[in-house]
Amino acid sequence: MFRNSAAALVTACLLAACQETGGLGAQYEGPPPPAGTPKVSEAVDGLIVGHRLMAAGEYELALKAYYRSGGERGLNADTYSAIGSANLRLGRLGQAEELLRKAIDLDETFPAAWNNLGVVLMERREYGEAKLVFQRAFALDSGNSDEIRENLRLAIAKTDNPAYDSQQNYNFELVRRGNGRYLLLSTP
Repeated sequence: MFRNSAAALVTACLLAACQETGGLGAQYEGPPPPAGTPKVSEAVDGLIVGHRLMAAGEYELALKAYYRSGGERGLNADTYSAIGSANLRLGRLGQAEELLRKAIDLDETFPAAWNNLGVVLMERREYGEAKLVFQRAFALDSGNSDEIRENLRLAIAKTDNPAYDSQQNYNFELVRRGNGRYLLLSTP
């Protein structure tokens, strides 16, 4: 008897689930949007969302947005560079370096990825390689970025004299310049 009752209950629930109810109903829809509001048909690109979250200091959320973008668009130099930059901000230097090197493997002419790799190398105190990486970023950027020039200057100074200005404690900062480009700034 119990089996028949249970089977009847399951069948009734399944049939009810298949029935179209028309949504939540008008009382739950809320007010209509203002006149002239464009209808949103698709989500905002994960790279754009990630860049905005990075600017807001939400690095873990930015990382998730970058992964979403990579899942939707595929992993390319932009997504690897962005994911690497988020990992850098989270202090995951090994992961950041690996991802930035992948970005460079995919696009050797991407100055942002070279610059971001330079940031990682500076953080790891690998000044000689950082100098070479910043030189490459500077050349690819055609010297248009004052920030990359300053990064290169600091890397050269550290390479030539590792004790350079040792009384000053420089805080290196990664700054986004659009299109997934991040630059290293330092402040004493």
